[in-house]
Amino acid sequence: MPTHDPLRFVSGLSAKLATRSRHVCALFGAGTSRACGLPDILMLQARVLERLDEIQRAEFSQQLLGRNLEQALSRLRRISALLVDDQTLDGLTAGRSLSLDLSICKAIIDEVNIEKADLTPSRQLAAWLARANYHSPVEIFTVNYDLLFETALESLHVPYFDGFIGNLRARFQTELVEALPDSESEQMPAFFVRLWKLHGSVNWAWESPSQIVRLGHAVTEGMAAAIYPSDTKYEESRRVPFLVLQDRMRRALHQTETLAIVSGYSFGDSHLNEMLFDAATRRQRTEIVVFCYSSIPDTLAERAISTPNIQVLGDREAIIGGVRGDWAPPESDAIGVFEGTRFLLGNFQKLAAYLAKSTSRPTDTDTELRQLLGTVVKGNEVDEGA
Repeated sequence: MPTHDPLRFVSGLSAKLATRSRHVCALFGAGTSRACGLPDILMLQARVLERLDEIQRAEFSQQLLGRNLEQALSRLRRISALLVDDQTLDGLTAGRSLSLDLSICKAIIDEVNIEKADLTPSRQLAAWLARANYHSPVEIFTVNYDLLFETALESLHVPYFDGFIGNLRARFQTELVEALPDSESEQMPAFFVRLWKLHGSVNWAWESPSQIVRLGHAVTEGMAAAIYPSDTKYEESRRVPFLVLQDRMRRALHQTETLAIVSGYSFGDSHLNEMLFDAATRRQRTEIVVFCYSSIPDTLAERAISTPNIQVLGDREAIIGGVRGDWAPPESDAIGVFEGTRFLLGNFQKLAAYLAKSTSRPTDTDTELRQLLGTVVKGNEVDEGA
């Protein structure tokens, strides 16, 4: 059976990340938040149900039949938008569905509060972004609702643009998100990291039926957070900025010399999957590198075997260049990368630490950044001595 050399792969990835002409982007899923101590989507769903009162728990359980948390929340919002007066659907009126929506949003916001989270991985990612020196801006796409990335970027003074302009009640600027690289309408410089939250955020709120604003804090009780877009049957105006951000991801993956890193994502969203697979198929110079925490999902494995520019790294095996094989353990452990019989970069904590050390730009003079990078090195030295 074929085998793959983990150190050779990591060395090659480091070389690619060091190429300034690369367009680097990343897609982060719930696994990255879980690595920081927050719940993933299944854990979040269970905790939300626990926080609801008995009546609302029964109502929401009905919506969850055959659906996940996001799909059920989307359905609730369609019910609220479509019903009038005393009309009911699934035993819910428009008023009851809206009340349930607000309760669910409050529960989600409470559960993904980052006050008790471990910010180290997200800060290490921010350290990499602070020192990255690419000609094109790094684009971070995430389906997570929490504020881990924003908090980390701001703590290290890394400028970023998330599609909104303003401070207290920032408004979404479609024209800036849709601007093509190097176009005259592109007004955000390349050193601004792009942070695109594909499924909304706990600090996005509906100001009106057609207007989302980003607040300087999590949405307060009595307001519906702009979390997860509904499908095409839902009111078109309420699907902005979600459609704009998805289109941005599609165009980013098709950009020349794109290297896309995927971490913490379970490939459970067929729409996002197709965007990744389509870009890899149509753009042979686009490389997609997927880090899996443990085993490789069947859907992903099938596409990676037939599409050589999709590279998938599991903890025990990898698919590289369309060839599936086990990892060949190096002669000695590579601390933080491969230990024992396991490849570790599928763990976002390890991946973020690796990225923090991968930049070729001279050391930043910012004291806090240098201290953070020092803790990464020191942590590895402790591991080696253990």
